[in-house]
Amino acid sequence: MSTKINAMVDGRGLPVAITLSAGQASDKAAVADLLAMHPAPGDVVADRGYDARAVLNLIAARGGRGHIPTQRDRKVQRTVDPALYRERNLVERFFSKLKQFRKIATRYEKTATNYLAAVLLVCSRLWTRAYESAA
Repeated sequence: MSTKINAMVDGRGLPVAITLSAGQASDKAAVADLLAMHPAPGDVVADRGYDARAVLNLIAARGGRGHIPTQRDRKVQRTVDPALYRERNLVERFFSKLKQFRKIATRYEKTATNYLAAVLLVCSRLWTRAYESAA
């Protein structure tokens, strides 16, 4: 059994929404839960795994703008501003910080509830670090 961590980060790379999903589930299935946790998403930048008309409609319904490149096999290709798409690395860097905690990287916790609690604890630590060093 595997678990996927789905995350939404802000402009500083700090987590604002975290959910867990089954490892075999599509990334698109977690979008509704992530958007429900964040009242005004603004610009949503995601990778090709989130390319679906339903995802873009859900983002637009929440008042956001989706910047998601299309899959390569689509006939009609959407363009995404390259400078804005580079900001997607913030979520990649967040996952890199998350994996520095051995308990998360090795999935030490056996139940999804405990694993999510550990992930949220690490997220609160990342937020604390951001404000600790700002003073």
